[in-house]
Amino acid sequence: MATTDAAAPPAHDDRPGYRQPHVDVPALTALLDGRHAGVRALVRSQLVEHTQVLVDAEEMTTEAFRERVRDVVVEMAATGQTAMGFPTEYGGGGDIGASLAAFETLALGDLSVLVKVGVQFGLFGGAVLQLGTARHHERYLADIVSGRLMGCFAMTETGHGSNVQALGTVATYDAGTEEFVITTTRDDASKDYIGNAAVHGELAVVFAQLVVGGESRGVHAFVVPIRVDGRPAPGVRIEDDGLKMGLNGVDNGRLWFSEVRVPREALLNRFADVTADGDYVSEIENPNKRFFTMLGTLVQGRVCVGGAGINASKVAIAIAVRYALRRRQFEAGSEAEEELLLDYGLHQRRLLPLLARTYALHFAQEVVAGQVHDVFSGVLDAGAGPGEVDLARRRLESRAAGTKALGTWHATRTIQECREACGGAGYLAVNRFAALKADTDVFTTFEGDNHVLLQLVAKGLLTDYASEFEEMDQFGMVRFVAALSVGTVIERTGVHAWLERIRDVLPGDEWDQDAGLLDPDYQLAMYRYREEHTLAAVARRLKRGIDRGMNPGAVFSRVQDHVIAAARAHMERLVLEAYVEKMRALPDGDLKVALNLLCDLHALTGIEADRAWFLEHGRLSAQRSKAITREISSLCRKLRPLAGDLVDGLGVPPEMLRAPALVGEA
Repeated sequence: MATTDAAAPPAHDDRPGYRQPHVDVPALTALLDGRHAGVRALVRSQLVEHTQVLVDAEEMTTEAFRERVRDVVVEMAATGQTAMGFPTEYGGGGDIGASLAAFETLALGDLSVLVKVGVQFGLFGGAVLQLGTARHHERYLADIVSGRLMGCFAMTETGHGSNVQALGTVATYDAGTEEFVITTTRDDASKDYIGNAAVHGELAVVFAQLVVGGESRGVHAFVVPIRVDGRPAPGVRIEDDGLKMGLNGVDNGRLWFSEVRVPREALLNRFADVTADGDYVSEIENPNKRFFTMLGTLVQGRVCVGGAGINASKVAIAIAVRYALRRRQFEAGSEAEEELLLDYGLHQRRLLPLLARTYALHFAQEVVAGQVHDVFSGVLDAGAGPGEVDLARRRLESRAAGTKALGTWHATRTIQECREACGGAGYLAVNRFAALKADTDVFTTFEGDNHVLLQLVAKGLLTDYASEFEEMDQFGMVRFVAALSVGTVIERTGVHAWLERIRDVLPGDEWDQDAGLLDPDYQLAMYRYREEHTLAAVARRLKRGIDRGMNPGAVFSRVQDHVIAAARAHMERLVLEAYVEKMRALPDGDLKVALNLLCDLHALTGIEADRAWFLEHGRLSAQRSKAITREISSLCRKLRPLAGDLVDGLGVPPEMLRAPALVGEA
């Protein structure tokens, strides 16, 4: 329950008839927890049980804290919460949606524990599950699920972080011994930033260029021992990455391989195999499609990181809002006592839009998590053909990439603003902002740099996930778009037809009335217009460059900023759409009224932030732009009395706030 020093002032609204809604906090938490409320409750209870780890992160040596984190992870594994996405026959829960909910909720606590769980069960275990077959599952999964076998996900290399297809580690098949020979071919081909590598990992899923009979077959994954009896395996060199900005409970390290031999069965062979005689076999003939199909099975990690960023934001905003409901500063409205921070309009403007966006991203994450569950649990397979399933997977990969980018950028911004909003007190480590800032900073590059991920989103938009989608690199995308008319590109997105149906709710320069600002159709139309216009402009620029005979690489480089803008516009529309659809499905009542206030605040804040674009493109008049600013201030005033309940509804255990000077004792 939110703590205040004085009763909240009455909400102010310029229009008659407004009645302040009552927020039922347990009902709100239940709504946010959704179908996996029981799973989230289990994880919260475990977080409370292990509250001391938040203190240990500051007081222990790096070596001791790594061991502490490992112990916590193994203890949590015993409850089943870390293995919910694995098949039941290996000790899992058989529920992918539950596994995503558990991981997201774990982000309310210590983030070294979260990342250690992600490395062990999501990346390492997930790769064995998704890329391996029965022989790997039967040999490894039960021990992975229990935490008895610790492992690594060795994809990233020093010289090729995001460009996985260019990895320099090579696996050459030796038909004489029926073994693969794993070799680090050059200095920048060392595996780097690999979680569990420095201390705890015994096995690694190593991604390497497969060479069979002298022919390169592209990147494949292999199970490779990196330690034997606690010491580096023969031919394996391990180096500790050392102290990092944050997440120092995770033992990141570097790996080198010098002619390390593994048996033929070490190849994770779901999508391709090598026979004893050295014949390469795969049901997917196109090497690019095979590569992207393989990576597509690992999309859950990307979804998890995005969800973790959003949940870390909940901790920050809960601390800052609670503090603003206790801390007084200056005699603004009374000579008898100083004013509460959250009574100041500027403070409302700083925090409440971030709270609104946190809710919006939560609902957007709920959509993408549901899609992951449907795709990987086979829900779509029954009523859809192979082409439809493939299309759903591509769209999922794109949406997961974009949601991860927006969610982790939001975490970085929110944590910083909330720290500043708590003044000097927010700078003390006991108040969690130091750990939140340090530990989440890398989320923007975990599972792919955010700008690279948005390029993936744009590729899907511009090509409409055409049959050639997997084969296209960025330059192939340029050629593909250039071969189409701009109108065709836009029509294929489905945005244009939607806009034609509601064009009347988009005012032009002459419109300067307040009517419609709180209409979700108006808000969505503005977001969709920006998306359509930006995408069309990118397509025109790509086509114009090719028509002028420019090199596709040069064309792409020139419009790269525009490509990112189009992807962001698309994702912002999807986030708002997820929120609006959630509200339309909610029964009428006070909870819906309160959440609609947040939805309006999120939508209008987004328009205000990009008002220059909307003004330049004739979608806002100066008068209407000012009206939006007035409306945002009004929404903040209406939300002020609800703020404490709205952050309580996020479901952050008081023990996880760990900021007695800011929020009071838990």
